[in-house]
Amino acid sequence: MVRPRIVVVEDDPDLAVLLAHALERAQSCEVSLYAAGDAALRGISDAVPDLVILDLNLPGMGGLEVCRALRTRQATQHVPVLMLTANAGEADRVAGFDVGADDYVTKPFSLRELSARVKALLRRSAQVEDRPVLVYTGTHLTADFDAVAVSVDGAAIQLTRREFELLRYLVQNRSRVVSRERLLERVWGYERQVDTRSIDVHVGRLRQKLGPAGRQIETVVGLGYRFVD
Repeated sequence: MVRPRIVVVEDDPDLAVLLAHALERAQSCEVSLYAAGDAALRGISDAVPDLVILDLNLPGMGGLEVCRALRTRQATQHVPVLMLTANAGEADRVAGFDVGADDYVTKPFSLRELSARVKALLRRSAQVEDRPVLVYTGTHLTADFDAVAVSVDGAAIQLTRREFELLRYLVQNRSRVVSRERLLERVWGYERQVDTRSIDVHVGRLRQKLGPAGRQIETVVGLGYRFVD
């Protein structure tokens, strides 16, 4: 299975490393660490993660501001955010939920409880991710995935079954970077050790068939592909 990507934004280096080790062991995930909110936002813009663990009290840009920024961006508006803070008061929890946090853990906390909350958020997010998109309409591209009909500038496009499923998954996760490994798992059903070069071939053919709409499938060097509006 493709491992989920988790971003931890925590300015205490010892706690950050502890969290990374605990999550990688319990969730079999990939963890990226950031000590400041602005740096985290730049990193998340380059590669949208599956979940963000965010300290509320950060130097410079605080956790509430970071969470608010994530929720105003199309690519990250649905990424689960788990707040970490030493403030246990109700007002602080309400403030976190008001800006879009999905869950809230106060320091000190149990790593076991944190891991359980992370697992629940990832499971809930995966269910949303797998919810089908029935129709997509863009400047050039119109795709009715229920009717299995794709057209570009009004002209019908014939896609193979694999190309159609590839397009559907990319559109379903538009604005998110999707790795080749995840595409192999979700579209091909293969484990990650299988050669991923076939993905590049299929994407190239799909882009060619989509004509001007093919530019909506971006290559993110070293990471995978992203469908943009």
